[in-house]
Amino acid sequence: MTPDGTDGGGGFDLTRLLAERGGERYELHARHLNHQLPRMLHTIGFDKVYERAEGAYFWDADGQDYLDMLAGFGVMGVGRHHPVVRKALHDVLDASLADLTRFDCQPLPGLLAEKLLSYTPHLDRVFFGNSGTEAVETALKFARYATGRPRILYCAHAFHGLTTGSLSVNGEDGFRDGFAPLLPDTAIPLGDLDALERELRRGDVAAFVVEPIQGKGVHEPPPGFLRQAQELLRRHKALLIADEVQTGIGRTGDFYAYQHEDGVEPDLVCVAKALSGGYVPVGATLGKDWIFKKVYSSMDRVLVHSASFGSNAQAMAAGLAVLSVMEDAEVVANARHTGDLLRTRLAALVDRYELLHDVRGRGLMIGIEFGKPKSLGLRSRWAMLQAARKGLFAQMVVVPLLQKHRILTQVSGDHLEVIKLIPPLIIGEREVDRFVTAFTAVMDDAHAGGGLMWDFGRTLVKQAVANR
Repeated sequence: MTPDGTDGGGGFDLTRLLAERGGERYELHARHLNHQLPRMLHTIGFDKVYERAEGAYFWDADGQDYLDMLAGFGVMGVGRHHPVVRKALHDVLDASLADLTRFDCQPLPGLLAEKLLSYTPHLDRVFFGNSGTEAVETALKFARYATGRPRILYCAHAFHGLTTGSLSVNGEDGFRDGFAPLLPDTAIPLGDLDALERELRRGDVAAFVVEPIQGKGVHEPPPGFLRQAQELLRRHKALLIADEVQTGIGRTGDFYAYQHEDGVEPDLVCVAKALSGGYVPVGATLGKDWIFKKVYSSMDRVLVHSASFGSNAQAMAAGLAVLSVMEDAEVVANARHTGDLLRTRLAALVDRYELLHDVRGRGLMIGIEFGKPKSLGLRSRWAMLQAARKGLFAQMVVVPLLQKHRILTQVSGDHLEVIKLIPPLIIGEREVDRFVTAFTAVMDDAHAGGGLMWDFGRTLVKQAVANR
């Protein structure tokens, strides 16, 4: 608004702009953004035009629905455009709060911190940023400062973000290549307590950062690993950081995935993704009082770690609304029940299909792994794909799930024969039935040994060879 109360006369009309130029979406991305994204989408047939979304579904211009089993890589925990979250955002905008003055204390950050900490009674304080990688960066900085030590331990194949600090504890070379020098941190195998203790004996380790369930491949550590790792860390005066950016906020059937193991109390916990309600980016780092008091040890250090948009009113309102929905609709219990149902029904197919090797996970974080078949005909086709690029078969499954059955999924990581299911936590038996029926049809087609699915596989092979 201008001082005279008008809208400034700019004439901006978002609805008209989208109507006029929305059809240019792929061309605009190719010209001005990451040019490889539209190229990749065209190659695998994912270049759809979705008109609207609600809950666990998208709709295209023809009114066809698509089941979302990806949830924006876990962001849409309570589904898309949840009415409670929408209302909270309308309310906070209509309130015209004096937000982000930087020199006052607004109520919403304190209220959201209080609510988050109620799920982690052993922790005391919260820092709000804008993303998962920023939550991890905060934890790394706080751990180094609080302990006075430089080194962080992490797990092979871990994913903790893509900014420089979190990339230093990323266990996948494909993300790290070309971005050196990174911080001198050290990877250990997931579940290897001997390797952990060996590194801790050097006396320079600030913390061990770990996903309670690895997102890449959906791998869990052995039972008891987190608790025993915590004991080793405490003995060597190092900290345990739980990266719950994807696994937290109900994803695995408990509020946090580390809660599956009794006695585990991380010193720092990172959350993001589902806390946003899918609207406003938000990340949070929860920690013990003594850690925060070391970092913010005097008034001179009051802004030693901050974020320009951290604690903004819209993000805080979205987070509070999401947690309210989680409790009122018993979303965590639904994730546990529906996840058990989906995983059980998929696991029952392992003995039926020789290309299907494993189904694993917790709650609504499920990995479907494919592997080398036994029969000669299928083995030759499998070998053709593997020779071109590992991971092509999983992509061959993902594509017909979308094209023929209107279900959006994606592979769990590069060069992996694993599909990861991380749908909205609100799905139920109807969505389980739809996915299992479609997946069974795709597996039937794959094991028939011919048809459009393997024709598409040959297309992927040509593309993979051309990209070498």
